[in-house]
Amino acid sequence: MASDSLAAFQLPPPAAGRVDLLVIAGEHSGDQHAAMMVRELRAKRPDFFVAALGGPELAKAGAQLLHDLTASSVVGLVEVLRNISFFRALFDETLCWIEKYRPRAVCFVDYPGLNLRLAKALRERGLSVKGGGSIRSLYYISPQIWAWKARRRFTMARDLDALAVIFPFEVECYADTDLPVEFVGHPFLDDAHQAPVRYDPAGPVLLLPGSRKQAVERIFPLLLAGHAAYAKRDAVVLYPSELIKKILLAAKPPSNVKLLPAGSAVAASAVLTSSGTMSMHCALAAIPGAVVYRANPITYLLGRMLVKVPFLGIANLLLKEPMYPEYIQGAATPKALASELEVCLSKIERLIATQTQAERLRGLLSRPIGGTSVDWLIKQMAR
Repeated sequence: MASDSLAAFQLPPPAAGRVDLLVIAGEHSGDQHAAMMVRELRAKRPDFFVAALGGPELAKAGAQLLHDLTASSVVGLVEVLRNISFFRALFDETLCWIEKYRPRAVCFVDYPGLNLRLAKALRERGLSVKGGGSIRSLYYISPQIWAWKARRRFTMARDLDALAVIFPFEVECYADTDLPVEFVGHPFLDDAHQAPVRYDPAGPVLLLPGSRKQAVERIFPLLLAGHAAYAKRDAVVLYPSELIKKILLAAKPPSNVKLLPAGSAVAASAVLTSSGTMSMHCALAAIPGAVVYRANPITYLLGRMLVKVPFLGIANLLLKEPMYPEYIQGAATPKALASELEVCLSKIERLIATQTQAERLRGLLSRPIGGTSVDWLIKQMAR
C-alpha cells in the first residue's frame, strides 16, 4: 500500500550481481505491457539480466522484481498528496539503487509522475547518457502529452535517449524536439498477446471498475447500480489484485455478479468500463458498451481545466467519435447506464457500428514494418 511506513525501505541487489536492464512500470497496465516486452527480450537475448520495479506480470516474465509498484498505484492530485512520503522514499531509494548497480539501460514504462522525475535526476547526477554517464534512458509508452502538459515533450527530449510510442499519431507530437521517437505498434495486437475478453451475444455483462484503489471505490458502486437497474443479465467483474478484490467485496455485489481474477478468459455481451486499459481490450474485441468515470471532485475540476481533449476513452480519441459513450461524474446515473445496456443488447445497429469501429481500431494500431518494442529496445541498448 502507498501509505505503508517506509522507514526501512530498501531495494534488494540484483540477483546476478549485475543488471543489463532496469524496467520501471508503476501500474497494472504498464506491468502487463512491460512483461510482454521482457518475455520477448529474454527469448531473443537470454544473456540479458533484467530487474524491475513493476508487478507480478513482470516477475512471471522472468525479471527480478525489486518492488511491487502496482500495489502502490494512485491517481489524482489529492491521492498523490496523501501518499507523498511514500513516493519520496521510493524515488530516493530507486535513484540510489541505479547509482550503485549501474544498469546498461533503464526503460521507463508510462507512469510519468515518477518516471520523468527519475529520468531528470539521472541526467542531473551525471548517470545517464544525457548527463555524460553511461546509462541509456529509454521510455516505452508515452505520457499523454496530447491531452495535457504538452510542454513535457521538451524536458523529455532533454532527459531521454529514445522513446517508443504505441499510438501512431504520437510521433508527430514530438516533431518539434530532437527526441528520437518510433511507433512500435500497440501491444494488444502483438502476435503473442492473448486477449482477456471476447464478444459473445449470449454472455454476461462485463463490469470493469479499473485497477486503482481510489477509482474503484468510486466507480464500482455506479456499475453495480447501473447493472441492477438493467436487471436482465448476470454480470462478471475482473479484478487485478487481492486488494481490489477486497474493495469489490466491500461493495456487497449481489449473487448475480461474479468476481473473477484478471487473466480469466471472459466472453461478454456488453460492458460498462472505466477509461483504463481494459476499455481498449473491449473495444478491440468489439464488445458494445460505455465508459463510466467518477473522480474526486477536486481532481475532476482540476482535470477539466488542464485536460483539453474531446473524449476520456482512448478508443474514442483514436476514432475521433464515441465508440463508447462516456458517462462522467454526475452523468453516471443508474438509469443512464441501464439505458445504455438496453441499447447495447437490443439494437443490432449498435453492434454493427461497434464491429466496424473495432476493425478501424485494429488498422490504426497494427505493428509497423520497423519491428516490435523489443526490436527497438535491443537496437537502443546496442548503441
